[in-house]
Amino acid sequence: MNKTDILETLKSARENSKKRNFAQSIDLIINLKGIDLKKPEQNISTFVTLPYSAGKTIKIGAFVSDELQNKAKEVCDIVINKKDFSKYSDNLKELKKIAKNIDFFIAQANLMTDIAKFFGKTLGPIGKMPNPKAGAVIPPNAVELKPLVEKLKRTIRIQTKNEQAIKAIIGKENMKDEEITENILAVYNIVLHSVPNEIHSIKKSILKLTMGKPFVVGQKPIIKEESKIVKEVKKEEKPKRKNKAGVKDEKN
Repeated sequence: MNKTDILETLKSARENSKKRNFAQSIDLIINLKGIDLKKPEQNISTFVTLPYSAGKTIKIGAFVSDELQNKAKEVCDIVINKKDFSKYSDNLKELKKIAKNIDFFIAQANLMTDIAKFFGKTLGPIGKMPNPKAGAVIPPNAVELKPLVEKLKRTIRIQTKNEQAIKAIIGKENMKDEEITENILAVYNIVLHSVPNEIHSIKKSILKLTMGKPFVVGQKPIIKEESKIVKEVKKEEKPKRKNKAGVKDEKN
């Protein structure tokens, strides 16, 4: 996949999508082939930090103790101190509400056992436990949390989810094409090096706006006007039929 092909496909996706009263998302779909999803090592489940924000507001929560509470409050949307863990675990309704609104949770490494105990049953099934792969598990003596939070706000999770495809929102239509292209390449390169046979495991890559038509990267799109012309040409080339009297009909 190269930048020129991506830019041309983005142009086609934009030009052939109706204008909406909201900024549509740009969706990237990478279809895979030859992947055995029954083998855990061939499933993809990882995080990608995009060069540019995908346009969604990302909210961050933190599980900390007194050492990091003040630093966490400066940059996180919600901070839960170790002292209050049991309060949330006893109020599942409130905990589920928080889990729904928070995209990523960060946590002190020395609290992970307690976090699993009090929050694991709620956060685990929805994939929101603090994850070391995303860099979200930190030491209690962390100097600063702002860089991590800013990184997580540009981070997306990609996974196969029981199908031979990766689907990700990588931007908004009001972003610059160059920014969207950089985000696409970031995801594509991670997928490329995560599948068993690299390029041979990738069938095709598709771009589309939320409510627009899909366009294959590197493949010339078939536009309606072109299809109409092709049909008319074929109609003209179609041989005239003979009627029962052996006379050629003028109508096709």
